[in-house]
Amino acid sequence: MDLLSSQIGENISRAASCLAQGGLVAFPTETVYGLGGDAFNVSALARIFEVKNRPRFDPLIIHIAELAALDRLVLWEALEREAKEKFDLLTKHFWPGPLTLLLPKRPELPGLANAGLTTAAIRFPAHETAQKLIKLSTGAVAAPSANSFGCLSPTKATHVQAQLGDKVDIILDGGRSGLGLESTVLDICAQPCRILRPGGLSREHIEALIGPVESLEISNADEPLESPGQLKSHSAPRTPLHLCRQGELASLPELSDEGRLYFSASENEGQNSPRVRILSQKGDLMEAAANFFDMLHELDKLGLRLIRAEEAPPQGLGAAINDRLRRAATDK
Repeated sequence: MDLLSSQIGENISRAASCLAQGGLVAFPTETVYGLGGDAFNVSALARIFEVKNRPRFDPLIIHIAELAALDRLVLWEALEREAKEKFDLLTKHFWPGPLTLLLPKRPELPGLANAGLTTAAIRFPAHETAQKLIKLSTGAVAAPSANSFGCLSPTKATHVQAQLGDKVDIILDGGRSGLGLESTVLDICAQPCRILRPGGLSREHIEALIGPVESLEISNADEPLESPGQLKSHSAPRTPLHLCRQGELASLPELSDEGRLYFSASENEGQNSPRVRILSQKGDLMEAAANFFDMLHELDKLGLRLIRAEEAPPQGLGAAINDRLRRAATDK
């Protein structure tokens, strides 16, 4: 495994060549780090599942860096007129960005990339390194989060290195992911549209553009999922995590071997323990989202008996934070 700075263009070119030859590259995006392989290379796709220990019924997200790449991936004639209108609106306003769209897939895309479904999950990331890498490689890169399956998503190259190590050919270090939460997954083929995974683009922003959308319940079935991130348990620390309602955590007696994750300083009541993390001192949801996985990684390294975490406000990105907390919690 080679850990390379993404600030050097030669390193991105080297990583792109690796992808084109069937290798695996971990790379930064604005959401979290992805583990990339050529979306049309079955051997590379199979290796992604092997490296992550990911079940093959859990579909991958295909990353592109230009809209023209969609013609290799999307069966446009299977997309109804109303869905196409929503696609045009959504991509005009939110691509590049933290939005993944479910679209009818062309038969040429290997079934391993999408768990054999008739749709494929596709995203146009906003991160400059990701865009350069995709353009220089194959134009379509399958890339789930660059972590071991079920473990915390990585927002730094060091997180990838600690979890996957030499199982990856190259890790491109682009610093910390700015957004810090995975993308929102939206099925625009359904009527009404459905959010299959809340994430870095809020429901409120989507509904302001295309009208009401539905949300899908958490799944725990060992069968093909409609999108990544739908399993009941997902992105969890090794340390057991207990979820508390907003405002509840500060009232609980503090144990000597527990960590605490507060949403804001107003809920913390002055605790300055090294076992305490505050997602946002001022209660800002964008800052909280950016710190979320990073702070859970920090607490998880402390060898604690448990982590207690409080919910965020349910609006905006708080819905995605709470979704990740519920999936990570051991006291479901």
